[in-house]
Amino acid sequence: MTSHILLVEDDERIRTSMRLALEDEGYEIAEAASGEEALEIAAQPPGGQPFDLIIIDIMLPGMDGFDCCREVRRQSMVPIIMVTARTDTHDVVAGLEAGADDYVTKPFEPKELAARIRALLRRARATEGTPSSLSFGDLEILPEAGVVRLAGEEVHLTRTEFLLLCELAANAGKVLSREQLLERVWSYDYFGDGRLVDVHVRRLRTKVEPDPANPHHVLTVRGLGYKLAP
Repeated sequence: MTSHILLVEDDERIRTSMRLALEDEGYEIAEAASGEEALEIAAQPPGGQPFDLIIIDIMLPGMDGFDCCREVRRQSMVPIIMVTARTDTHDVVAGLEAGADDYVTKPFEPKELAARIRALLRRARATEGTPSSLSFGDLEILPEAGVVRLAGEEVHLTRTEFLLLCELAANAGKVLSREQLLERVWSYDYFGDGRLVDVHVRRLRTKVEPDPANPHHVLTVRGLGYKLAP
């Protein structure tokens, strides 16, 4: 089944090059030259079928990529890849904090982008063989239903945050390294970036911890990784 991708890039030359490369990979591409146009297309996608993934360049005219990402994330859990022309840590972290699942840095090889897209698209909720409900104090996780509750109130997570929490819950009490989480949650190995894990853990804590500065669910084990307290 063909995956539908929305490509948001203001440079027509780059946008055309990316579109052709992704079409060669078998994807169906819709294009937007600005954040405002992207939001309009995302709200009324061609053929009425929601997009499977959105690629957003950070440097856009008018609404920048960060704001575009935030607006998309308010309405949808669709996977988002941010594109930045700089390797500056601030841009990378800001993109992830805005709700992106991953990022690529220009210039990049089309095969690298395609690999990241495949990794995000094939991530289904890995719930087979897991209990229908997992409880950790006031935190309740229903993997099959895609629901998380804190003190009885439903918590709204992005797809990546949910998968990260489920992976930690499936290994409650065990320390998982950043490399293990990249492999299991993002399906990444050699081209993964530990910052993906750190930023998503931080975002997850703001949603599932009563006091994110002093977490008692998602714990850091210094020098080793993260674990969910059983």
